[in-house]
Amino acid sequence: MSNPVAGGSAIVDNGCNWTRPIFIDKTDKLSQGTVDQILAHNMTGQRLCGWQPSKKN
Repeated sequence: MSNPVAGGSAIVDNGCNWTRPIFIDKTDKLSQGTVDQILAHNMTGQRLCGWQPSKKN
């Protein structure tokens, strides 16, 4: 990697190539903290990577 300060290029990885939304099932038993973290993860992916909500079956 080059030094961007010295006029080189920088590599930026926003995670869109290696992360995916987290899906849960209505039978999953999750704490509120886990629910909040999954929601934050999925909302960040929606904002940065263009993830769309899945269609309910």
